Amino acid sequence: MAREKRIRGSRRGRPTEDQTSDTNVGPKQIGSGQGPYDADDLAKDATFDNSHLDLGSVLVPVVEGGQVTVEMSVDHQPQSVFLVTPHGRITVAAFAAPKSSGQWRDVVTELTESLKTEGATTAIETGFWGREVVATVPGGVHRFIGVDGPRWMIRAVASSPTEGAENLSKVARAVVSETVVRRGDDPHPPRTPLPIVLPPVLAEQVAAAQQEMVNSGKMDANAAPAAPAANAQAQSAQATVRVQGQPQPAAPEPAEEEVHTPAPGSGSRGSAMQQLGNRPKR
Repeated sequence: MAREKRIRGSRRGRPTEDQTSDTNVGPKQIGSGQGPYDADDLAKDATFDNSHLDLGSVLVPVVEGGQVTVEMSVDHQPQSVFLVTPHGRITVAAFAAPKSSGQWRDVVTELTESLKTEGATTAIETGFWGREVVATVPGGVHRFIGVDGPRWMIRAVASSPTEGAENLSKVARAVVSETVVRRGDDPHPPRTPLPIVLPPVLAEQVAAAQQEMVNSGKMDANAAPAAPAANAQAQSAQATVRVQGQPQPAAPEPAEEEVHTPAPGSGSRGSAMQQLGNRPKR
C-alpha cells in the first residue's frame, strides 16, 4: 500500500518543499492575510500605493484612523516608525537573518531575560506564527511578535495601556499578516536592522516638523535635513516627529506638530483590521 504523503505548511505561511512539488503554488496576493510576505513571492504587478506605507525594507499596511510617528536618531536619521492607533502604538522592523530559520527563537530567549532584568513581568504565549513575548509593566503591556522569513526576520512591538492590550494585539497581528519585506540582495550580518527609507511625502512632512522644532529652539538649525523633492506619490498617514531619547507615552496623544496626507483612494485594499478576517485559519 502506498504511503500517504503528508502536506504541511510552515509557521510563516511559506510552502514546504513537499507542498511546492505537489501543488501549483502561484504568487501570493496582498489582502489574503497570508503574510508577512517576501516581496519576491508577490505578483510582479502588485501595488501598495493606497494600502501600505513603504519604508524601503518593509512595507506596513495602513491602519484605519491611525497616525504615524517617526523617531529620529541623534544624527537625525529615521530610527523607528510607529503606527499610532486608538489602542496604542505598533512598530514593525525588519532584520537580516541567516538562510536557516530559527533566529526569532533565539531572540525570544534573550529578549525575555533582558526584559526581566529591566523589571518587567514576562510571559511567552503561542500566537499565530509561534512564540510571542508579553512584557507587563506598571500601567502598560508590550507584546513582541516575531516571524522568520527567507534571510530576514521581522519583529512587531505593540505597546499599550493595560486596558487596550487585547484590542491592540489583534491590530498588531493584522498588521503583521499584511506586512511585506523587501530584503534585497545586499549582504548583512544576522540581526542587522534593514534600513528604513521614508517615502518622499512622509519625508517632506518630517522635514517640515523638524523645521518647526528648529523655529521653537528644540533642534539645531544645522542639524535639520533639507526637504526632499516634491511631486512624490502620497502615502496615507499623519506624521509627527520625536527625537530619540524623548519619552514615549504608551497611548497615543494629540500631537503638537501634526501634518496630514490624503486618505486612501478607491483603489485601497482596506485597512489592516479589515484584512484580519481574511487571514487563513490554522
